[in-house]
Amino acid sequence: MGQNGSDRTALVLSGGGARGAYEAGLVAGIVEILGLEEKDPPPWRMFAGTSVGAINGTFLASRADRGDLGVAELVRLWSSLEMEEFLRVDPLVILQWFRGGDWLRRQASRFSGRRDKRTLGRSILDAEPLERILKKAILWDRLRENIDSGAAQALFVAALHLSSGGTTVFAELAPGVVYRPSRDPTREAFQQKIGIDQVLASAAIPVLFPARKVGAFYYCDGGLRFNTPISPALRSGAKRLIVVSLRHDSSARSVETPDLKGMEETLTGFAESYPDPVFLLGKVLDALLLDPIVHDLQTLRRINRLVETLEKTLAPDQFERLQKVFVETRGSRYHKIETLFFSPSVDIGVMAAEHLAKNLGRWRVGYWTRWLLRRMSSSVNALDSDLASYVLFDGEFAAALVELGRKDARCREAGIRRFFGSGGRTAQEAFIRAPETSQNA
Repeated sequence: MGQNGSDRTALVLSGGGARGAYEAGLVAGIVEILGLEEKDPPPWRMFAGTSVGAINGTFLASRADRGDLGVAELVRLWSSLEMEEFLRVDPLVILQWFRGGDWLRRQASRFSGRRDKRTLGRSILDAEPLERILKKAILWDRLRENIDSGAAQALFVAALHLSSGGTTVFAELAPGVVYRPSRDPTREAFQQKIGIDQVLASAAIPVLFPARKVGAFYYCDGGLRFNTPISPALRSGAKRLIVVSLRHDSSARSVETPDLKGMEETLTGFAESYPDPVFLLGKVLDALLLDPIVHDLQTLRRINRLVETLEKTLAPDQFERLQKVFVETRGSRYHKIETLFFSPSVDIGVMAAEHLAKNLGRWRVGYWTRWLLRRMSSSVNALDSDLASYVLFDGEFAAALVELGRKDARCREAGIRRFFGSGGRTAQEAFIRAPETSQNA
């Protein structure tokens, strides 16, 4: 696809902790299918992400001057993760769950003044290893150069403002790109240079990682309110979206048609296991990071049909007057949007439970880290595997997710080629038939 097409194309990545390796594999699969090399223009120039999606998106944006987006380096990064380094548990947080927790909480607060002022409160996991690797892996100077040159036209990172409870979108835009903020009072946007603080704030999954200070305020994982940030890309002129959710496609479909029997079984399992704080944490995270992407895609399809109908039935001047009303009421025009949607074909939670059961004995981790892993591995069914899928920062597990992403991309090869205008249909023809490209929705 030529540069004009990539200028209006955005990659939107959702959050999900260690599940993010799937996103790296999926992007690698797309790059391989399109045969892109370093010297080629990139397939997209806008990047939006939440949590681990913000990490992956920022990494790729820092290599947007390359046609392959340096995705092979991202895959190597994920595959080189070591549990011993990235899963360090703070025992004080664990002990607070049990009898005497109030006393321990008071003792911990006595030492809070000695802690890093860039973070807020205690968390189960130490964020320092993640910060250290991101400072090296993301090419921050090149990111600035790519934004300034337009190689990357926009980078969006979503986080939750702890004081207001609203969503904040940090936006870094290339010259000439205009972002039209939402009129929604629960969402605000700041145009600024995105650095390590914004990315770590977006990735600060509550309880697991500490909230992060950006400017004068603290932020945490944007996935609590905005797990797949489609809107910022659209409000900056994107006409084509590649959207990646980290929830299994059957989970996504259940949003449309609830499985009442499955819901009953889930609630029964929840009630029986409620006293287990590890189980509860996994359930809370899964519920909080529930991705409304299916609803968003349904809305996009309805808007596509609406815009197409209006274009056919209204005179050009009437259509423009209507668009002005949209700008006045919502801040931007309505456009037809072509969308290519992906979600894992296999339940990553089940993959995590199986990997944990097979590998628990080989990791050389501390006592409390091993305790947490054992609690997660004692599951008797897949319902308890949610937490493991967020925290298994293990290279072997990541490599399996990368291959799953590649496989899912290969299974959609024809659709990918059509989307990028390299499979017998022009990009314009693919654009007109936009609703058909969202096959998983």
